[in-house]
Amino acid sequence: MSGPLDEIGKRDSGRVEDEPGLMGKAESDEMQANIARFNGDNRNAVINVGGPSTRAVHGGERQKGGMKARATLDALATPIVQTATFTFRNTAEIVAYNEGTYESFEYGRYGNPTVRALEEKIMALENAEDALVSSSGMNAVTTMLLALVDQNGHVVSTTDCYRRTRQFVTTVLPKMGVKLTVIDPADVDELERILSTQGATLFFSEQITNPLCRVIDTERIAALCKAHNCICCIDTTFATPVNHRPIDLGSDLVLHSGTKYLAGHNDVMCGVLAGKKEYIDKVRKLHGVLGGVCDPHAAYMVLRGLKTLSLRVEQQNRTAEALARFLDAHPCVEKVHYPVLPHHRDHAIASRKSMFSKGFGGVLSFEIRGDGNPWSQDTFDATARFIDALKIPYIGPSLGGVETLVEQVRVVGYYDQPLEVRQRLSITNGLVRYACGIEDTADLIADVEQALTYVKPGSIVHHEMEPPMPKGDGEEDP
Repeated sequence: MSGPLDEIGKRDSGRVEDEPGLMGKAESDEMQANIARFNGDNRNAVINVGGPSTRAVHGGERQKGGMKARATLDALATPIVQTATFTFRNTAEIVAYNEGTYESFEYGRYGNPTVRALEEKIMALENAEDALVSSSGMNAVTTMLLALVDQNGHVVSTTDCYRRTRQFVTTVLPKMGVKLTVIDPADVDELERILSTQGATLFFSEQITNPLCRVIDTERIAALCKAHNCICCIDTTFATPVNHRPIDLGSDLVLHSGTKYLAGHNDVMCGVLAGKKEYIDKVRKLHGVLGGVCDPHAAYMVLRGLKTLSLRVEQQNRTAEALARFLDAHPCVEKVHYPVLPHHRDHAIASRKSMFSKGFGGVLSFEIRGDGNPWSQDTFDATARFIDALKIPYIGPSLGGVETLVEQVRVVGYYDQPLEVRQRLSITNGLVRYACGIEDTADLIADVEQALTYVKPGSIVHHEMEPPMPKGDGEEDP
């Protein structure tokens, strides 16, 4: 029985001497040369005749070449390089490393092969020049702001955003003399006025925003920032690179909480920043000082999760759209926040073909009608009954995983905030954030439908204790 090698042999038997040989032979020769570098190490002989402690520490590991090296390079899955430090065989290698002619790593806080593999995958997904992976989304955004916004700088952001991001820019950056200007996500004319009259160091916004699912005009904003020498950074945690790629639309940087859709399984924490190399280099230098590194095993988990990103997000897109349309027609729901709906305030921008290629992500928010007063105890209680009556979702923060998560935003994210703050941010007592997983769409909609029957006054959901409405007397988070 003839196989591929037999056929190659038949074809090669008549070729001329200068004709190229087997495809890929140069790659194999390069790998063999790399392995040979390790095989000449004579330390193994010393170790093998050493004492038991010496052999226990170094045996089987000090000799790096041979089959182990080849198999590491040939492994299908990216190896988890679980080490804090990287070594050199001699002083010449250290000098070459410092001069940039010997490509390797030195210490885990400055880089790791598994983490770098993840960064390169992000670069491919986002069409970015470089990428930096860190320990969490908040580490990514805070390190980025500290590295790129100098003392007495000016940051422009939007009203609807993740609470902890807003907390950082309103309570920490002012200590550096940084000015913050907040605009409505749709008010690009105001951004143009600010940039032309005051200037700004950096514009930062989410796309889509959290929790009210607003949409910004990435194309126009990026063009304005470029014209006025302002760095543009867009957080697309909600949208993912499957649905929206800001760099393709002119943004300098894109940011993710990789904990969410990128990892996709609610089991790892990670942050991502990608974009222009000149900015990533600046952030990477500070990142090495502050030390918010991503563990190699966590990086491997995100690498594995990313392999199914498109499959997961496309299913979550479909479910969120179907659920939004169902809720929009339900009498117990006052308002649905999801860009696919024609009455969404940013629907026209969101509907542009260049903006969202496949959908709007798996997160939607909506408001339970209750007694008609969004700030009343009755509306709070009706919403709590709805949440407690759901059978499939888990109650908890976060989003983007394969399991559906739900939260009453008033309780989970803004429990300690007084009424005037919540009113300013439109966080009503009936606001629900629903993060679709990859369960069957019909099952999730049926579950929501049965839970909505408990919204009516007098309905009882059996649980151990009726939750009181929080007073909201905590420290104000503007």
